[in-house]
Amino acid sequence: MSGPAAASGGGDRRALAAALGCYLIWGAVPGIFILMNRLGASPWEILGQRALWSPLWAGGLVLAAGQRAEALGVFVRPRVFALLACSAVLIGANWAVFIWAVDNGHNIDSSLGYFINPLLNMAVGALIFRERIDAVAWTAIVLAAIGVALQAAALGHLPWISLFLAASFCAYGVIRKRVAASAQTGLFVECLLIAVPGVAYLVWLGGHGGGAFGHGAAPTALLMLAGPLTVAPLALFTWAARRLPFSTLGFLQYIGPTLGFLTGLATGETLTPLRAVSFVFIWSGALVFVFGAFRAARQLRPA
Repeated sequence: MSGPAAASGGGDRRALAAALGCYLIWGAVPGIFILMNRLGASPWEILGQRALWSPLWAGGLVLAAGQRAEALGVFVRPRVFALLACSAVLIGANWAVFIWAVDNGHNIDSSLGYFINPLLNMAVGALIFRERIDAVAWTAIVLAAIGVALQAAALGHLPWISLFLAASFCAYGVIRKRVAASAQTGLFVECLLIAVPGVAYLVWLGGHGGGAFGHGAAPTALLMLAGPLTVAPLALFTWAARRLPFSTLGFLQYIGPTLGFLTGLATGETLTPLRAVSFVFIWSGALVFVFGAFRAARQLRPA
């Protein structure tokens, strides 16, 4: 079974810690975005500020890692640049839908998207990266899939927000795992590309006298925080994605959506009985996966 046991067996505890850290940060982000919104920032302004500050922090990582030459080299390597442009579009679209969902009372929907994502990660790990998935893992996938089906029944339609977030982030992970650029360099180029439309929007917004930035210490400080909140978890994710099985990332990703789900409940979002049952199936799938990983770790320990 590919999973945490495989990572521990490989001895790469730093990659496991990096992945864990990124998902904990992502789990805290919805509450921060909600606070930004309540202080007057629209979802589009939050996205624009994210795009503005992220390249500065990502560029700092590049300089700290001594990868200035590599970053400049991306712009003369058409294939690498094209792949990073694709990943930039995917993560930018993911940001936009996620921020809109969080600020419009769809935290539970967005959390479902990141519960679905591990299913896609495990499937992609098996189909593209030839990672082995045993019967326990397949049981986990089936349980979570039943949960998603129940969620669709409860809503009366496909959970489009959830499906988009899951698919876009899975595709982003696949590209970042394959692109021939370091984690810091790739992230910097992505942020730089996203900054172009983001800054253009902020200039337009400022010209029309809108926006919360600069209108009070609290909203200004929080919006400036969008940079490190964006770069830190993405840097951890892209670094860990190169060193861990794709299915391991799927397992750890249950942390973030669980925190997002709790944020939705704390902010008064409705959880109908059928939706609650759907999450019971999804969480059961996660517990089965954890059991399988624990059992595999015990079997590998003597070796």
